[in-house]
Amino acid sequence: MSWRGEAGGIAAAKQNHQVIMTPDNWCYLDHYQDTSKTEPLAIGGFTPVSEVYAYEPLPPQLSESETKFILGAQGNVWTEYMKTSEHVEYMVYPRACALAEVVWSPKESRDYNDFLQRMKVHFNRLDDWNVNAANHIRKEIK
Repeated sequence: MSWRGEAGGIAAAKQNHQVIMTPDNWCYLDHYQDTSKTEPLAIGGFTPVSEVYAYEPLPPQLSESETKFILGAQGNVWTEYMKTSEHVEYMVYPRACALAEVVWSPKESRDYNDFLQRMKVHFNRLDDWNVNAANHIRKEIK
C-alpha cells in the first residue's frame, strides 16, 4: 500500500509487486474537505471531493505492463479525532462516492460535472439512509 504519496507504489509496481494506491493527497478521507470554520475537527490536510475525483491511480511513470500491478485504490479514514459514527460519515461521504467512481471507471470516461449530476441520486440514497454526508458539493449540482 502506498499511502505516503505515490513513490512507494510506483517503485513496488516497477519491481512487479502488487500495489494498492492510497496516497494521502487524494485518498485520506479524514482531511478537511472545506475551508469553512464550521468544519468538524480533522487530522489536517485539505482534500475536497473534486480532488478525490481527480485522482488517477495508474501513475503515468509506469509502463503499460507495470500498471497491471496496480490493483486499485483505497480511501483511508483514521478516526482518532472522530468520536461518533456521524462524524465518520460526514468525513467519508460524498468523497467515498467520488473515489468509487475513480476506481471503477476508466480515466477517459470520468467527468466531474457528470459525477455531480449522478450525486443527486446518491444524495437521495444517503438522505434516505440517514447518512450524515457533507453537503459542500450540493451547491455545485444544478
